[in-house]
Formats: sequence, C-alpha cells, structure tokens
Amino acid sequence: MNAAELAAQANQFVTSYVVAFGWKIAGAIALWIAGGWVIKLLRAGLSRALVIRHVDPTLSRYLEGSANALLKLLLVIAIFSVLGIETTSFAALLAGVGLAIGAAWSGLLGNFAAGLFILLLRPFEVGDTIASGDVTGTVRGIGMFTTRVDTEDGVRVHIGNGKLFADNIRNFSTNPCRRVNLTARVPRGMHPAPVERWIAGRLAAIPNVMTDPAPMVAILEVNQDGAVLAVRPFCHHDHYWQVYFDTNRMLADLAAELASAPSPA
Repeated sequence: MNAAELAAQANQFVTSYVVAFGWKIAGAIALWIAGGWVIKLLRAGLSRALVIRHVDPTLSRYLEGSANALLKLLLVIAIFSVLGIETTSFAALLAGVGLAIGAAWSGLLGNFAAGLFILLLRPFEVGDTIASGDVTGTVRGIGMFTTRVDTEDGVRVHIGNGKLFADNIRNFSTNPCRRVNLTARVPRGMHPAPVERWIAGRLAAIPNVMTDPAPMVAILEVNQDGAVLAVRPFCHHDHYWQVYFDTNRMLADLAAELASAPSPA
C-alpha cells in the first residue's frame, strides 16, 4: 500500500468518523447551552408563578428543585440522542438504577414524602415552637429530608421528616395563649381562701398575664399537709417563660410571708 492510498484512507476516516463525531460533539455542546438557557427561563417563570400564587417558600423550593432535576434529565437524554447513544437502553438502565436507589434509600424517600405532607398539611411553619418526641424548640427550616429545630438551650437538631410526621407534634405557637401550670401549698390549719385572694391579686400585677382568659386560682387537693392550690395564669407563648418565672418568684414571696405570719396580708 503506497502513500497515496494511505492518505486517501486517512482522509476518508477523518471525513466519515472524526468530522461526523465532531459535528455531533458540537451539536451536543450547543444543545447543552441552549437547553440550559431554556431551563433557566422555565425555572424563572415557575418561580414567578409560585410567588404570584403565594405558595409557601419551602414548598416552592421543593417544586423548583424537582422541576430542575426533571428538565436536566430530559436534556441529558436529548444530548445522548444527538451523540447517537441509544436512549431506550439508557432509559431502561436509568429505571433500573432508580429502583436500586429507591430500595437502598427508602428511608430518605419516606422523609421526602413526609416533608411534602408537612408542607401541604401545615402542622407547623418556620418560626413555630414545637415539641416532638424528646425535642422541643423553634423550627428554623423545613428541608427536603429533615426539619431543622433550635432547642431552648441553643442546640440545632435535624429531625427526619418521616420520624417527625409519624410522631405526635405539639405546636405551642398556633393558639393565641398558653397556660402556666403551677401549684402553691397552704399550711395545715390555715384556710385557703385568703391565700387564693392574695395570689389572684399578685397575678394581676405580673406583666403579660392575660385577663381573658382570666388567671385561675383554685383548690387542687387537700391532704394531711394542708391544701394545694392550682395557680393557672394565661399568656402568649412568647411570654411563657417570663410569666412562668415571675409567678414562681411571687409564690416564693408567698411562702416567705406564710412562714413569718399566721396568714398572708
């Protein structure tokens, strides 16, 4: 085989394969750039539509992320088609991989589904104070798989959405008021009525104690040591601990007066 024949074969190879594949590569790059631009426009349109409809921000992120992943998957399949890769076999492979991942990540998928239900049913929102299981704190974010809660002692806790949704959720921020539950003991031999009036008068002076519903002071039980009074002031959740501590301080003053006098003033 002489040099002319080799040159002809090389030229034919370049023309038939290299140039053709180069055009495919160029087309794939162009499709990637154009597809990315289209996806960006579609995401922007979806974002504006969600804002106009006042959709919850966390749910909006869910929908935008899901739409972005789906559109990019379709773009990748289209690029494979341009490159001449059989997309049907790729789709079958992708489905198989999806099943394997789904079986291995069933817990994560359960958390994802629970997160969607939390966003739709709204048992709580970002900023609410909740209790679930052994965690009590303020919700700082609802993610795709976990919910972020800051406890009262400053610890950030990530709770799996599946566990959170399956457990009882106590939301302290939903109702307009909370009740502070405390007790006061009346010494044996002393009638509780004057003590009840003393406590009721002092409760009215504690800041942020509500008048509607009014604080409740009543005999909870009577035993061999005397009467036990239930002290129940109401307040907004934001003032719960302030009212709790101020009421305890008032009851400590009562105990000191009862220890130094036969009856409270």
